[in-house]
Amino acid sequence: MKSARTSGTRGRMRRAAALLGGLSMALGLVVGCSSGTDDAAAAEQTRTITTDRGPVTVPGQAKRIVVLSGSMADYLYAIDAPVVATDTRIIGVTNLDGGFPPQWADKARSQGSKQLPAGAELNIEAVADANPDLIIGGGQGITAVQADKLYDKLTAIAPTVLVPQKVTNWQEQLRIIADATGRADKVPALLKAYQDKAAQVKASAKIPTGKVVYILSVANKVPYLVPPSAALPTQLAELGFDADDVLAKAGNPPLFGSGDSFEVSLELIDRIADAPTAIVIPVGGPGAAELAQNPLYARLPAFRDGKIIELPTTSYRPDYHSALNTLDVIAKKLG
Repeated sequence: MKSARTSGTRGRMRRAAALLGGLSMALGLVVGCSSGTDDAAAAEQTRTITTDRGPVTVPGQAKRIVVLSGSMADYLYAIDAPVVATDTRIIGVTNLDGGFPPQWADKARSQGSKQLPAGAELNIEAVADANPDLIIGGGQGITAVQADKLYDKLTAIAPTVLVPQKVTNWQEQLRIIADATGRADKVPALLKAYQDKAAQVKASAKIPTGKVVYILSVANKVPYLVPPSAALPTQLAELGFDADDVLAKAGNPPLFGSGDSFEVSLELIDRIADAPTAIVIPVGGPGAAELAQNPLYARLPAFRDGKIIELPTTSYRPDYHSALNTLDVIAKKLG
């Protein structure tokens, strides 16, 4: 038979255990609520970044991004940022007919990204309808001009960051966009992947010696040359391509559009584009083989000696995946 003292002691122990259990549950609820509150607060945090337009307050990590340029979109998908709507135009890949560019089409579809209407003017209503918490645009080309023109209206919809036109280096464009979206931690791995591939191509490809001239082939067949400071010559300089200073040879004429080409008359091209190697980039114009049929091109040293490298249009203003693709083309042609 149990004593009254033993029975009382056990009763007190059961009550204490019940009390501790209830306290533990209460603490769990408090911690759970606190964690949810902290997560919500983190999502609502903002940062102020410096841009050419002045300071811009952006979300700590953007969740609904509208992209006004197809080439800028490549960076967003590369860093796995959430894109609710994007322009789809990339020079040499897509046009006003729409359709996602192949290099990020799968990611766009998996995210449910919508296509912004393409046209001569930026569709502000479509941007607003996407309900963005951040708008990304800028860079080069018509979409950059459109965004710059309507910047004030864009900022009335959501914080807007435009990559400066003067920033043509794809690595810097990537850094600007990753920082604006709160995903700067994604950049080092992407840069390393590119650098590793570039090192392999540089080691295995037979990079031409001597000066190189970059020729832009456009639809009206008027020759345009690309200055050494433009994106493509800068990228290939890392592999050992030595861009000729065609701008100085031409007497420093005004640069066209975004500042990465200038017009040269056919009558003067042999005095300026006289480098032993030529890189031809068709942008709506004839390819290298067709240009070679023109007597004025045929007398250029590079065409006369058959030292011509044709690169795809996407190489001209490279984004991340275009830069990787250019390396693949160089390796294939010069490996």
